Amino acid sequence: MSNDPGAAATIPLTPCTGVCRLDECGYCVGCRRTGEEIGRWRTMNDAQRLYVMREILPARKRDVVP
Repeated sequence: MSNDPGAAATIPLTPCTGVCRLDECGYCVGCRRTGEEIGRWRTMNDAQRLYVMREILPARKRDVVP
């Protein structure tokens, strides 16, 4: 762990919420990842995970129809 105040925050290991079921669009109803993203998650580096969590998943949550 770095003592550098400018160091990046730790990336969460997963956006999983424990509600693991794909909807009709192919997105997990809990975390909004695709099955492919869930399968690749462990092999993604921190930059890839951060991109998915900051850019991809929030856009998908806006597309949810109640």
